[in-house]
Amino acid sequence: MDTITSAEFRAFPGVEDWHPRVTGAFALFRTGTFAAGAQLFAAIADLAEAADHHPDVDVRYTTVRVRLMTHSAGGLTVKDAALAAQISDAARELDIPADTGRMLDVMLAVATPDPGAVVPFWKAATGFSEVRDGVLFDKDGRGPLIWFQPVDKPLRGRSHLDVNGPRDVIEKRLDAALAAGGVIVDDSHAPEWWTLADADGHKVDLCPWRS
Repeated sequence: MDTITSAEFRAFPGVEDWHPRVTGAFALFRTGTFAAGAQLFAAIADLAEAADHHPDVDVRYTTVRVRLMTHSAGGLTVKDAALAAQISDAARELDIPADTGRMLDVMLAVATPDPGAVVPFWKAATGFSEVRDGVLFDKDGRGPLIWFQPVDKPLRGRSHLDVNGPRDVIEKRLDAALAAGGVIVDDSHAPEWWTLADADGHKVDLCPWRS
């Protein structure tokens, strides 16, 4: 089955709750109680069995997080978009809202002049899989992304966190981080991203998702 782009995924009707990324399409539903989460999981399981297409589902005390991806195709397909719309319909029937404001990616960025020279080490040390050139991902979906950022010259120990999310969410994070004592150390790439630092100089890049 052919893969589709993030833009093609978003063009399908009924997928407004979902955020397509390189590691799949994600949605978070605010269940409020574990019992409601169990109901939603049961509905998702029935839909998945009927479609013969099975998502990753993380049931917590007050939330259910779902990731869709067609593993055999190595990316998103129309099967994912169709099942996403059905899952959102099931959540609405149970009066369970999607919480798009909580959808954030935390990514470890490793700056290196030669990603190919260090990626094998990180794959071996973490057990992660390379889902795209220079991007590692925990195949069980529990760990953060690891991105190998190409730079022109060696920067010893140059690693930092990236926090990615919807623009309105990232802008709120930016305001909150500054209010909590952080400083902007580089805004030359804004509004694509801002580099912040804490009082000790540890850096975080806040990056809105690109549409």
